[in-house]
Amino acid sequence: MRKINRKVNLLFFLALMSLDLIAQTDDAWKKNPILRLSGFVDVFYVYDFNQPKGDSRQPFLFNHNRHNEFNLNLGLVKLGLEHDRYRANLALQTGTYANDNYADEPDVLKNIFEANVGISLTRDHTLWLDVGVFPSHIGFESAVSIDNWTLTRSLLAENSPYFLSGAKLSHTPNERWQVAVLICNGWQRIRRLPGNSLPSFGTQVHFVPREGMTLNWSTFIGTDDPDMMRRMRYFNNLYGQFQMSEKWGLIVGFDVGAQQQTPNNTDFDYWVSPVLIVRNQLKENWNTALRAEYYGDKKGVVTQTGLGTGLNTSGFSWNLDYTPTPNLAWRIEGRLFKSPDRIFESNIGRSRSNFILGTSLAIKFPE
Repeated sequence: MRKINRKVNLLFFLALMSLDLIAQTDDAWKKNPILRLSGFVDVFYVYDFNQPKGDSRQPFLFNHNRHNEFNLNLGLVKLGLEHDRYRANLALQTGTYANDNYADEPDVLKNIFEANVGISLTRDHTLWLDVGVFPSHIGFESAVSIDNWTLTRSLLAENSPYFLSGAKLSHTPNERWQVAVLICNGWQRIRRLPGNSLPSFGTQVHFVPREGMTLNWSTFIGTDDPDMMRRMRYFNNLYGQFQMSEKWGLIVGFDVGAQQQTPNNTDFDYWVSPVLIVRNQLKENWNTALRAEYYGDKKGVVTQTGLGTGLNTSGFSWNLDYTPTPNLAWRIEGRLFKSPDRIFESNIGRSRSNFILGTSLAIKFPE
């Protein structure tokens, strides 16, 4: 009987402590959240000098991927809820990016750019749990082109996840460090692949050693196959971003991935992709950038050329940007691809090279 009473007293004591903690946080929870409305529109025109027969240019590109037509790459409207203890985001999208990059999702999900809810797990707001559909933790480029140094996305960004669906636990102990662990439905999937019961996992370490320097390491471990044909995929993304002076900036990025050739096998197919981008501020409101890149996925693990082969391509680009205000940009870009294989469609067959000129006028509605 005494043991029972002791247990009851202990439970009562713990309950009182919990009530006391809740009472201490009542004021924080009662604080009114802030609702923010924002948006983005990116209208573009691209001329492909190979003059492909169709309007879509390349099966391994998902942005600004139309030939000789004005079109909407991405238009989105976002509602964001901000509070010291919780947060939420809902963003709906349309455009060629949504049609191409979400092709494997059901129609009702293709218009979801972001839909997530987060809660702070500590009083100092350094530990958060976010659940839903959110931007990928991989890479230095996003689908919002105005935030990137180049108009078109790099090959390594186009062929790694732009979004994930799942749960993310992130910890920010100070202004320099941020670490995150993720569990998700798969490699860039909102809906889990039918027949696959294995969740995928990811990590991120984001470090800012000093102002003007950012170092990042992101990983993905999982599969993009159903259980009966499961091949494990292991992926690493590393990049460094450096503001070397007031006018000069540099990004160095590198992707490396491996996937089992067959289930329960120790033989792997690999892909790699390095990229180098140099940006220069010519004068106020004018910037230019040069990019050199390579994508080697000869076995076609994550890229398809439409010929049953993977991507083995070098790329170079140059762009000129005019930004009269930080939320408005008019951009022009020339981009060249070269490959030892005839993978690029043209009006006279297949070619080993591809050159385009593109322009975009994009605006970001201020939050």
